[in-house]
Amino acid sequence: MSRIGRMPIAVPAGVEVKIADGNVVTVKGPKGTLTQNLAPAMTIQQEGSEILVTRPNDEKINRSLHGLTRTLLHNMIVGVTDGFKKELDVNGVGYRVAKEGKKLVMNIGFSHQVIMEEPDGITIEVPNPNKIVISGASKQQVGQFAAEVREKRPPEPYKGKGIKYTDEVIRRKEGKTGAKKK
Repeated sequence: MSRIGRMPIAVPAGVEVKIADGNVVTVKGPKGTLTQNLAPAMTIQQEGSEILVTRPNDEKINRSLHGLTRTLLHNMIVGVTDGFKKELDVNGVGYRVAKEGKKLVMNIGFSHQVIMEEPDGITIEVPNPNKIVISGASKQQVGQFAAEVREKRPPEPYKGKGIKYTDEVIRRKEGKTGAKKK
């Protein structure tokens, strides 16, 4: 039995969960509403303030979907109560970011500014010119948008310039002068 899949999901007060036909789950909470179409083979049942996910049999596909379905449901509930957040750092001489209205404007070493529109359900904050905080209710959307921002100028290993996650460690390399030593 899946260790993660068999764990019950606690539904906190103020969160409303609706399970429709075909395992279409809608979770409504203080930070917004999330809807997701989960695996139809799984059985999702709400018992009081807990949700249980069970699988029909022990086939390989059902075993793998069991834990996934439970985790997706849990992430939806955490998203509408606490939300998810990704922090990015901008490193480099002259590299800076700013927020103008609903747009993220980045000066990251190109001859032009890189402008990204804030998608629905995502909030962008720029506490200082070298930090970006992306937050929202959907873990998938927050992670995807953070990856798209990072992709505009990924960190390079020689000087460490670029956009990186705050908790990311960049493996540094020695430049050409390191090879000439005798």
